[in-house]
Amino acid sequence: MLAHCRKAHVMSQSQASSTELTSQYITQITGDLELNTKEQERIGAEVEALQEQLRTLQHDHTVLVNMQQALGGASPASEAATKAVASVPRQTAAEPKRSRPKKTATADAGKAAPKKPAAKASSAKASKAAGKPSLVDLIRNHLKQQNEPRSAAEISSALTQAHPDRTIKTTVVRTTVEGLVAKSHAHRTKQGSSVFYTTATAPQSAEPQPQSEAAAS
Repeated sequence: MLAHCRKAHVMSQSQASSTELTSQYITQITGDLELNTKEQERIGAEVEALQEQLRTLQHDHTVLVNMQQALGGASPASEAATKAVASVPRQTAAEPKRSRPKKTATADAGKAAPKKPAAKASSAKASKAAGKPSLVDLIRNHLKQQNEPRSAAEISSALTQAHPDRTIKTTVVRTTVEGLVAKSHAHRTKQGSSVFYTTATAPQSAEPQPQSEAAAS
């Protein structure tokens, strides 16, 4: 009977130790899952911010290419005209007829003429595409118009109301504003557990000093 009681006691102790180990494993796994989820959210926000910056750069690249084509649209025609003029003396020296160079010149002029409407169309497209500001410009202009610090959630809600056609997430706004803070284009203030942002005012206090010294002299 005593041996049976000892076996039961040992079994109960082993079961208790196994339950403790199981609870410890569950607690550790739960903590790891929380850390993993937070890390995924952080990396996802950074990826969205980088994608927004990439879209902005691609948009600027398209605008610059269209402007370059619009401004340099007449250069291929001038090069073709110079080539035609340079080829005229050789043909006249070989053959006394001048009808052939005239045909090539008119053909080159006819080919070069339709490029002007294309240049106008590209400039029109560039002007339309340039009318949509980037998220960085929207956040910077919003902070300039505010008299008090704003959080990332407040900035996101304000921009969403002002631009309902764009999807502006709080995580992307927070990452973008942190980028502005890193570039000294914005300031960060912390009140308790909340973080607020303001625009970076230019240091104008140092500029009036020479004027005051000149007035004093």
